[in-house]
Amino acid sequence: MKNIKIIFLLLSVFSIQENFAQVWVPDNGDGTYTNPIIHADYSDPDAVRVGDDFYMTASSFNCIPGLPILHSKDLVNWKIIGYALTKQIPTETFDKVQHGNGVWAPSITFHNNEFYIYYPDPDFGIYMIKAKKAEGPWSEPILVKAGSGLIDPSPLWDDDGKNYLVHAFAGSRAKIKSLIVVCTMNTEGTVANNDEVMVIDGHESEGTIEGPKFYKRNNYYYIFAPAGGVPTGWQTILRSKNVFGPYETKKVLEQGKTNINGPHQGAWVQTQTGEDWFIHFQDKGAYGRIVHLQPMKWVNDWPVMGQDFDKNGIGEPVTTYKKPNVGKKYPIETPAESDEFNLPKLGLQWQWQANAQINWGFPTSLGYLNLFCVPTIKESNKIFEAPNLLLQKFPAEEFTTTTKLIFNTRLNGESTGLLIMGLDYSYLCLKNDNGKLYLNQKTGTFDKKVSETETVPVLIKNNTIYLRVKVKKGGICSFFYSLDDKKYEAIGTDFTSKEGKWIGAKVGLFALSEKETNDSGNVAVDWFRITK
Repeated sequence: MKNIKIIFLLLSVFSIQENFAQVWVPDNGDGTYTNPIIHADYSDPDAVRVGDDFYMTASSFNCIPGLPILHSKDLVNWKIIGYALTKQIPTETFDKVQHGNGVWAPSITFHNNEFYIYYPDPDFGIYMIKAKKAEGPWSEPILVKAGSGLIDPSPLWDDDGKNYLVHAFAGSRAKIKSLIVVCTMNTEGTVANNDEVMVIDGHESEGTIEGPKFYKRNNYYYIFAPAGGVPTGWQTILRSKNVFGPYETKKVLEQGKTNINGPHQGAWVQTQTGEDWFIHFQDKGAYGRIVHLQPMKWVNDWPVMGQDFDKNGIGEPVTTYKKPNVGKKYPIETPAESDEFNLPKLGLQWQWQANAQINWGFPTSLGYLNLFCVPTIKESNKIFEAPNLLLQKFPAEEFTTTTKLIFNTRLNGESTGLLIMGLDYSYLCLKNDNGKLYLNQKTGTFDKKVSETETVPVLIKNNTIYLRVKVKKGGICSFFYSLDDKKYEAIGTDFTSKEGKWIGAKVGLFALSEKETNDSGNVAVDWFRITK
């Protein structure tokens, strides 16, 4: 009986761990929540309610699958349920690593019983995809408006049957910025017409205005748009009785004396009970653009966000607050992190650095993930450009990642290991050097070109190894290894993680080779666990 009780307890613990993370849980369990609601890089979030369900998407840049779809019942507890993009187009571009390019800030809406996502690629234009269910399948992308530097689209399905699109400009491509325009769309929302009207020039008082979201309420057209820069800005609201303006402006959310810098672009959502809430992000450096939830109300047909702590008429972000009233209580849930690889499919937390290729690796029904050592880069010190890095977002300010690897190497020069990736990166590299396995730490810096250093290799006499990285406040990473998962040895030096190109730092796995042959070794990844 004692053994049965122990087994039941362990099963209960594992069940709990599958439902929510150990390292960041925003739901306090007492009817309140603590921001951020997701301490991970879901940049440029947009959300929509359909019935009793909330759905969120976010920018994904060059990471694939792209356009993550998250689901919540109460705006606090979220889980990943899928991705809207399985491949990025054009594939000849995104089969290669395109740091910082690809899917910029999207919008998600529900119209005529279908979900629509409009997303920009700053080098090609604005695309639209749609689906009957948020989980998918999603349609193939349609280029609704071609052009360089067109970003941050948001549609408005007006109640008279007319359709509009608002968007901004990336100065790096368009050579104009801090502007927002509105154009018309066809009935199907598949063509955005070239009849743009500028509704604001933000250069004087709303510098770097971007990220617009389009709404209508009480016969007013509203454009919610952040200004003032990603790490330093505020939320501005534009309001007009005419879709093309002129628009009044009002600042409604700012950092004030809080420690929440930015409060940047996001989404207005309303609960079934009539409460209003605003989701936005905060730029937190290496941790990426993490997601916050602010209470919101309407006063004289203007939204008021957060709480006005300093009484200057502009809201400031809250830290802990009463959870949204959605009519029911729901269990604690967080986006997936740890992966036991016990299912014959890859966990939804994982993304590659480019469009996935069939020879990179496979999940199995045998309890492990199989990654092949394939030569995707010509030089071993260019891991920054390797498309077959399997990575996930940093999930909290402090966490520990441990993974069990079984390295079945076949060729000299094959390598595998545990990686922290950003514009600066560091990783533990287990490499086949003339039939012997050596482990060391390699650290690289990207500044137009990659330069890399490495520590003295340690001989490893076993092909089964446990690799660990502990991340402390400030993104400081310490690396360890073990041959028995009991005694861990420190290796290398502390590394301060750094954000990637428009994304936060990531943690994950790799398998590479220096040679092209008709075969390759592999690494069997038994598990990948994120703990305190």
